[in-house]
Amino acid sequence: MPEFRWEAKTRDGQIRKGELEAPNRDVAAAMLRRQGFVEIKVKKKPKEIQIFPEKVEEKDIAVFFRQLATMLAAGIPVADAFRLGEQGAEKKALKKLLGEVRKDLEEGNPLADSLAKHPKEFDRLTIALVRAGEQGGILEEILDRLASYKEKALALKGKIKGAMMYPAAVIVIAFLVTAILMIFVIPKFAEMFEDFGAELPALTQLTIAISNKFVEYWYLVFGAPIVLAFAIRWLYQTPQGRYQIDKLLLNLPILGEVLRKAAVARFTRTFATLIGAGVPILDALDTVAEIAGNVVLEEAIRNARDAVEQGRTLTEPLEASGVFPLMVTQMIRIGEESGAMEAMLAKIADFYEAEVDAAVEAMTSLMEPVIIVFLGVVIGGLVISMYLPIFQMASVVGGGG
Repeated sequence: MPEFRWEAKTRDGQIRKGELEAPNRDVAAAMLRRQGFVEIKVKKKPKEIQIFPEKVEEKDIAVFFRQLATMLAAGIPVADAFRLGEQGAEKKALKKLLGEVRKDLEEGNPLADSLAKHPKEFDRLTIALVRAGEQGGILEEILDRLASYKEKALALKGKIKGAMMYPAAVIVIAFLVTAILMIFVIPKFAEMFEDFGAELPALTQLTIAISNKFVEYWYLVFGAPIVLAFAIRWLYQTPQGRYQIDKLLLNLPILGEVLRKAAVARFTRTFATLIGAGVPILDALDTVAEIAGNVVLEEAIRNARDAVEQGRTLTEPLEASGVFPLMVTQMIRIGEESGAMEAMLAKIADFYEAEVDAAVEAMTSLMEPVIIVFLGVVIGGLVISMYLPIFQMASVVGGGG
């Protein structure tokens, strides 16, 4: 709906200004007249051009759900709680989102249905939990649990991103430094060595030959990584490509172990949250599969769901998938047999979240010396290869003297 800026006077002559939403300018003016304003001026609010559009982030949703749970526990109606959240929101995108949900609520729609109209901000897990909370009359408890889940999920995601960003940044910097040396620095040394009149050391000749290729095909040197990145991105959008890439990531040395533990922690935490909210196990498995974040894991969960639907245990297909460690499947088996599935899944999630912390720290500690050695060999090798002829010339001059 269009937004308008208005300026008007109260009946006692005071000037007021503000903004409102209305189908058109005449309706906006009529709305202000009904509020007792006179000498009304209304103009359409110009659209703001944003280079980087503001988005509602998961952190914003988690914080709001925590606030919403507190307001509902205090007896504030859900629509009024959204209005208060809308008024207190600093981000315009969040304010707009909460306003749209509030309008749906005021029209008599359930909260779950109102949230479902915004799938980019509220995923299937959120909708399932909110619907279960509404049906069970424990919405504030569910929202509090959902906020806790989102906070833990964000913390886990941050650790994984940090673990992947560190080596990626070092590799990119090493590539750029090497390319710049090869294209701009080594050729200067090569010109200087042409005047020596003596045969260059083999390592220097090899470095200069590689440098010549870098200079000749500079567009491939810088273009190939970009093309490769776009090709991987395109491949990841195809079902078979995404499956193979996700499978490769889980089987990578060091990093794959971190990703596997994070996937297990995410699966068990999400599953425990849904079961604890009273969501039926088949619906819970559908939701967990959809937000798994890894196609290999999603396939394993969907196979488990089909097995449960056929009357089999949850453990068997999870063991057969090879994705889940034996300890996880055994603890799930105990949870099934004892009827304490939620508690067992929560314990697994706690354990593997701690394991991710330890794995990320160990990976970082291991990669630091590897990266230092790599940079030392590459950059140090280039420097030595360029100084070998100078040392050779100095030796000849010194010997001749």
